[in-house]
Amino acid sequence: MSELERLEQGLAAGQWVPLSPEAEAAPIDQLPPGPGVVVRSGGSRGGSRCCAQPSLHLDRSAAASAQWLMGIGLDPASTLLLNPLPLAHVSGLMPWWRARCWGAGYQPLAPGLMKTPTELLAFCQALPAWGTNPGVLSLVPTQLARLLAHPDGVAFLQQLQLIWIGGAALSAPLADQARALKLPLAPCFGSTETAAMVAALPPARFLAGEPGCGDPLVDVELRLAADGALELRTDRLALGRWRADQPDRWEPLTDADGWWRSGDRASLAPGLQIVGRIDGAIHSGGETVFPEQLEERLMAALQAASLPVNAVLLLGVDDPEWGQRLVALVGSSDTAVLQRLKALTRPWPPADTPRRWVLCPDLAPSALGKWQRQRWREWLERLDAAEA
Repeated sequence: MSELERLEQGLAAGQWVPLSPEAEAAPIDQLPPGPGVVVRSGGSRGGSRCCAQPSLHLDRSAAASAQWLMGIGLDPASTLLLNPLPLAHVSGLMPWWRARCWGAGYQPLAPGLMKTPTELLAFCQALPAWGTNPGVLSLVPTQLARLLAHPDGVAFLQQLQLIWIGGAALSAPLADQARALKLPLAPCFGSTETAAMVAALPPARFLAGEPGCGDPLVDVELRLAADGALELRTDRLALGRWRADQPDRWEPLTDADGWWRSGDRASLAPGLQIVGRIDGAIHSGGETVFPEQLEERLMAALQAASLPVNAVLLLGVDDPEWGQRLVALVGSSDTAVLQRLKALTRPWPPADTPRRWVLCPDLAPSALGKWQRQRWREWLERLDAAEA
């Protein structure tokens, strides 16, 4: 039985369906009657976490995204939803769920196709609905960058009607490249806890140069806490969240008024702008530093200088004088690159400047485009131990 068949069978029987090995360890017997899914949730600090999302909440999410589509002139039922992401994550579950709710076309894309743009283009051009039904695709920035690096990947993207892009920050160079090619990108923001997308920027506004993730969907309220944390209220928040380090219980998400505090610092003008993960921020010399912002700035400088670097990851380490300082992992094997990087960042404020640069040829985000910072922090610790 395939994963999708198991999901359909469980939902039809009114059951809670765990969508990953981590989810199978959660105390499903403590949940109210189903149907629904237990789906893995991310986090910048690592560790297993899962959310319980009833089918009703996923239906509400699909309805809200359908209304957003109609607002930009697309009929949801006429679309062909392409899905290159795994069902075990909410970003891979929702294309199938939306197609199910809308009566739209649905086509999964094998992971190998996303790495071979020529085969991907040929596969999609052979689909009966290709060129007839508006193609809608959800991507993470890593996948977008890979496709933009190949002519057939560009040709594939140019034949789509809408490209939702989320899961991680869209860098300025990638956004500029997409605008130059007039790709219908719709940067969006969502989470497992919210049953996926809660805000999205229409392609016309993206192509006009507007940054960020646009306005909240019709069923979502957004506000900022005193410390700048993004808080959300919607009737599709997960029933609870389970953590592997607290294996015997589900923790509630909301306060007494129904607001959920996310882990992201944000601003709301113009539209939703994600500043960075609050739990990923470091405090250096009295300054609050958001590594994600600096990574984007550094990658833009690297690309402008044509330096052969695949990725950069900034980690906070304890420092007796500064409290914390940044260490930069650099996705390259070229030692000459490090001197260029130091020169590029010399004008930066001291708190923003890495105190150490480390070559890491295998450096890469996860398949969903997210950085597993704890994994790379442990990698750095092992490296330091081996060199001690």
